[in-house]
Formats: sequence, C-alpha cells, structure tokens
Amino acid sequence: MSRVGKKPIPIPDKVKVDINGSNVTVTGPKGSLARAIPLEITAAIEDNTVVVTRSSDLKKCRALHGLTRALINNMVIGVTEGFKRQLVLVGVGYRAEMRGKNLVLYLGYSHPTVFSPPDDISLSVIPKENKIEVTGINNELVGLVASIIRSFRKPEPYKGKGIRYIGEKVRSKAGKAAG
Repeated sequence: MSRVGKKPIPIPDKVKVDINGSNVTVTGPKGSLARAIPLEITAAIEDNTVVVTRSSDLKKCRALHGLTRALINNMVIGVTEGFKRQLVLVGVGYRAEMRGKNLVLYLGYSHPTVFSPPDDISLSVIPKENKIEVTGINNELVGLVASIIRSFRKPEPYKGKGIRYIGEKVRSKAGKAAG
C-alpha cells in the first residue's frame, strides 16, 4: 500500500471539498481549485477528511494513488495558505521591476525582457535584495511560472550569474587555465 496514498487528508474548518464522480473541487478563503482525478482512483469524504483509494494493485494504479492524494492535499493547502517561490537575480546590472502587472527584467541582453503572468499568479519584486516572489494558490502553476522566469537567464557555472531559486546551489567550474 502506498504510504502517501493511504494517509487521509484533513479538511480545515474554512475549506469545502466537493467530490462529483472523478472531479474534485476545493473551495477556501483564498479561492477555488478543481481537478479531474483518474478513473482508477476514488476519493471519498469520511469524518471531515478526504480518503483516497485505488481500484487494483496494478503498477499504474499504485503510482496514481500517491500522486492523486498529494495533488488533492496541495489543493487544500493552496486555498488555505497559498504557495510561494522566491527567485534571486545574481549579476552586475541584473535587476527586476514591476510595470503594472508585468515583470520587466534587465538581464544583460540588449533589450529588457517583459513577462506577463497568468491571472491566478501574483508577482512582486524586492528591489533592495534583487528578489522576485511568485505567489498563488495552484502549486503547479506557481512552480511553472517560477521556472519560466528562471529560464530567461539560467545560472551559468563559471561566474554564477543568472536567475536562481532561493537556496539553489550552483556548482562553479574552473575557467581556462592561463598558459
């Protein structure tokens, strides 16, 4: 049995979970999220918790069991607390600013890079620390937007310049030997 899959998901007081066949909708103080779950997996509400079960012991069903439970748990966490990813800009002259809802990045190119986030995501810039904060209720979307922003200038291994996640270690390589 999946260790992750068999753990029940507690439902906080302010959260409402609706299970309609293979669709799960979670509504809370920060918003509402909906997701379709695989047909091999069933979810039910028991004693103010969501219990996820699988139909058989096939390898695919076992894999989907823990995944589905984790996705529903992330939905519950998202509508109560939300998710946040932080990125830091490392490099001389690298900076970010907000223009309306758009993020404008100056990353050493001949032109600024403009990024407009999806509707569910909010971006903020901390200019003194050269940080960008990506926040939202959908964990998947927050991670995707953070990875798109990082892809504009990935950290390079020689000088370490680029956009990186907070806490990310960049292994530096030795440059050309003088000879």
